[in-house]
Amino acid sequence: MSAIDYRHMTTLEKLDLIGEIWDSIEQDTLPISPEWQAELDRRNARFAEERGQAVPWSAVKAKLRP
Repeated sequence: MSAIDYRHMTTLEKLDLIGEIWDSIEQDTLPISPEWQAELDRRNARFAEERGQAVPWSAVKAKLRP
């Protein structure tokens, strides 16, 4: 494995690198506790149930900036 010298990189370049590393991790290989999995399942179910109540960003923005 080769080391990456990140000290000379700009903040944006570092964030891009972090994103690339994160995206390269296979989601199925991440260790997760049963409690966290249950919470994620609960949130996903709630999202699916309440999806129809979502307000489009354009409506929110219009309300905030009349």
